[in-house]
Amino acid sequence: MVDLTCEWLGLRLRNPIVVGASPLCDTTEGASALVAAGAGAVVVHSLFEEQLIADQVSAQRYLDSHIDFNAEASSFLPETDVFAGGARPTLEHISRLADTLDVPVVASLNGVTPGGWTTYARELVGAGASAVELNLYDVATDLAETGEAIEQRQLRVVTDVVGTVDVPVSVKLSPFYASVPNFVSRLESVGAAGVVLFNRFYQPDLDLETLDIERHLEPSTPAELPLRLHALAILHGRTRVSLTASGGIHSGTDAAKAILSGADAVQTVSALLFEGPANLRRILDELTIWMDDQGYRNLDEARGATALDNVANPHELERLNYAQLLHSWSGA
Repeated sequence: MVDLTCEWLGLRLRNPIVVGASPLCDTTEGASALVAAGAGAVVVHSLFEEQLIADQVSAQRYLDSHIDFNAEASSFLPETDVFAGGARPTLEHISRLADTLDVPVVASLNGVTPGGWTTYARELVGAGASAVELNLYDVATDLAETGEAIEQRQLRVVTDVVGTVDVPVSVKLSPFYASVPNFVSRLESVGAAGVVLFNRFYQPDLDLETLDIERHLEPSTPAELPLRLHALAILHGRTRVSLTASGGIHSGTDAAKAILSGADAVQTVSALLFEGPANLRRILDELTIWMDDQGYRNLDEARGATALDNVANPHELERLNYAQLLHSWSGA
């Protein structure tokens, strides 16, 4: 009998398959179907601070446009409660999910100001979130700002949020830090409970006819997984934070690779967007069968088996066999 229960961010999960932040859980029915299929936890679609600011500005402009319209028409204006703006729809949705689902509901937050991060994090937890995932989606555009300055700013954000809420705080990272291991170590030192490896930057393209920006949402593929495996293998056993793989998890064997590399849990989205809850059940079944075939009774026995400190030749993992890959290329 294979035991898939695990500890993640200090939370006890029935299995390591977590539904990542996405529209998949935008309805109570959708989230319930994923949990019924076996999801160990769900992450709610990210709350973007800049979108909330834009909504608030639009609502205020609407109200202001009627201020001097007619001195006797004040009752024409709707009560401000009519506008389901700001964070309220997300907060109410999290509250419904927390009341309905029997697995942890994790809030995802993408902020832009120090006060925004802490204010919204507090509200999300108050609505019932079991943990908060901070999405540090920070694109460097200032020629004068150094990588160290960006990291210090992000560390201050995490420090402030950790000090504001009483639930575990996880941080979703990009792979573009000069030293991911060092930054993870610094996140641990300020109280982060976990990291998610990695964020996927949705890169814009150009329309050559209009010279405008084209935005495409490309689902992940298993080809993206090795970058995550490499980071997990380096971090496992060297940090106390929970490690989560995100991006490229499309099958039970993908999940198994992440766990062997050191993941405490895996997040999947793209694999569920087209096939729905049935695919989540398939991932779980494949993972269970693989573990049983390999003789693993629980996840702890498998976790980190191929991490840096456990492989026969750590140098090959550190170098990613780059030279061998180049010389083995046949051009076929």
